[in-house]
Amino acid sequence: MLNAVPYSLRQLVFLVGGCVVLGVGAGMLLTAELGSDGYSTLVNGISLWTGTSFWIANVLVGTVFVAMAAARHVRPGPGTVVQVVLVGVTVSGVLALLDRPDGLTMRLLLLAAAFPVVAVGIVVYLGSDTGAGPAEAAALAWDPPVPFRWSYSAVQGGGALVGWLLGAKVGLGTLAVILLLGLAVDLTSRLLGLDVHQAEDPAGPKDTAA
Repeated sequence: MLNAVPYSLRQLVFLVGGCVVLGVGAGMLLTAELGSDGYSTLVNGISLWTGTSFWIANVLVGTVFVAMAAARHVRPGPGTVVQVVLVGVTVSGVLALLDRPDGLTMRLLLLAAAFPVVAVGIVVYLGSDTGAGPAEAAALAWDPPVPFRWSYSAVQGGGALVGWLLGAKVGLGTLAVILLLGLAVDLTSRLLGLDVHQAEDPAGPKDTAA
């Protein structure tokens, strides 16, 4: 009977724990008010451009990203849904508890502190191998041939650019996410000994041609 359980207790703990940590880090990043991540910037831009609410735009963008990843055989899983829901709930809780620090120096310190928290959260939840959230799935879909540390930066950068063109605001925090978060996740993955790659769809391997 135990062999029939699709995921182990360790995987579920890593998934839930990683998503909570990621939500805390994302909440810290948003509280600093120096610009959100590129994916959120894209969602916000689409929300502004279409006149829809943020959560509706988030569902639409997330669905497209997950479908694109699935087309390259990065299959969704329970972690795909849990990540979106649990991170969102955690972020809301953090934003309700934290106030924006006074002064630019304190905001920069909060931004810097958020990075290792976000990186650990991403690595731990992806290390559960239960499915990736939209932004991470889109990046993993191109690894190989592009290493995750660079494909993730490309996803975040592309999202930020499109979101900005549609009217969303960007800032120093957005630029930091684009340039540094992929590298931070890669380093954290090595330090923790966790693989962020997900089990591939048995329909076939990703095209590794350049």
